[in-house]
Amino acid sequence: MATQSLTVPQSRSALPDPVRAVIFDMDGTLIDTEAAHRQAFVDTGHALGWPLSDALLLSMVGIHRDENQRMLADRLGPDFPLAQFYADSDALFEAAVDAGIPLRPGAELLLDHLAHAGIPMALATSTAAPFAQQRLARSGLLDYFDVIVTRSDVERPKPHPEPYLLAARRLGVDPAHIVAVEDSHAGVRSATAAGIATVMVPDLLPPTEEQTLACAHVLPSLADLRDLLLATQ
Repeated sequence: MATQSLTVPQSRSALPDPVRAVIFDMDGTLIDTEAAHRQAFVDTGHALGWPLSDALLLSMVGIHRDENQRMLADRLGPDFPLAQFYADSDALFEAAVDAGIPLRPGAELLLDHLAHAGIPMALATSTAAPFAQQRLARSGLLDYFDVIVTRSDVERPKPHPEPYLLAARRLGVDPAHIVAVEDSHAGVRSATAAGIATVMVPDLLPPTEEQTLACAHVLPSLADLRDLLLATQ
């Protein structure tokens, strides 16, 4: 889904002043992997004779793998070949990774700005270790981050606030002085529940009205967040 023409009401929440750290989601926020995952699911479902609806696919965005598996089993029943589906879709996704998955627009621009400003950065992702670190390394982003929190580090993944609270604790920064950057509904719920000012840059899912009000900003791209930070310095 293109977000360049996104028009949403802005909330009255504000970014912390000063911003002492930024915590990013990874998939769909920094790297365009959500679209690649979706395509792998679509192609695999058709190949197995189990086409997945758009509504089901979108409900899985930003949710960790264990929960996605449970959702598929519950929605499609015991006849759905869950193990085969994930084996085949994983193979398609890894082929896409090998071919090269692009960064989200403005990702390097924003990360470079924060690095040059000396603002610490962390990652809070629903992808497990070591896959998260490998994905960051292949995308050239690994060295930007002082802290990486993966699905493997928490008992309660997004939308629970634990990933963001753990990232803030490892950074040694009060959540009130942090900005979170997210693309998904589950991620926004996680970050805002942690008491972190959240900027949503939508990917596959537009924000709900509730999330728009909960966020500090909803922006079309990461470059817009860089511009916002420059304007407030």
